[in-house]
Amino acid sequence: MGRIQHERDAFVYCGKVSSFDSAHFRAVLAHVPTSVVVVTGLDAHSEPHGITIGSFTSVSLDPPLVGFFPGLNSQSWPLIEAGGSFCVNVLSSAQSELCWKFAKEADDRFAGIDWSAAPSGSPILDGCIAWIDCTIHSVTEVGDHYFVVGRVEHLTSTDPTADAMVFFGGKVTSVGRSE
Repeated sequence: MGRIQHERDAFVYCGKVSSFDSAHFRAVLAHVPTSVVVVTGLDAHSEPHGITIGSFTSVSLDPPLVGFFPGLNSQSWPLIEAGGSFCVNVLSSAQSELCWKFAKEADDRFAGIDWSAAPSGSPILDGCIAWIDCTIHSVTEVGDHYFVVGRVEHLTSTDPTADAMVFFGGKVTSVGRSE
């Protein structure tokens, strides 16, 4: 088999360059379900901020680390980062309104939203099915996103029977547990 070299926006296979088709890339990856969470935190002035994330993952058990990928152009992530910690709010399949509210850049995302403080002070959104409170371990620029790794300090599952929200096939849906 020929060797594949990856370059930004192009693939080189056996010396032949082909343009990268981002629409095709998205269509293929739409077959991979991803978690949907809202990452929250307090800025340097203790004001709450949050952002919907569709790429959240466990990174390590020892030490306990999790990760997610905010876009380089996010206005919310730098504000959360300034606080040094964040809380991952795992959404239930019934929280699509909350998902979309935090997906849009806006100053009033927390208007009308009930929340309590995690041990770090970061917001825990009412109704989430689990939360993971973290300190920032590292932030690395990767492509058009940051890879944020957090050290888990506290976590809990608030509703172990609820279906989690996932992004699959280009839409927000449920994991649809089978019995």
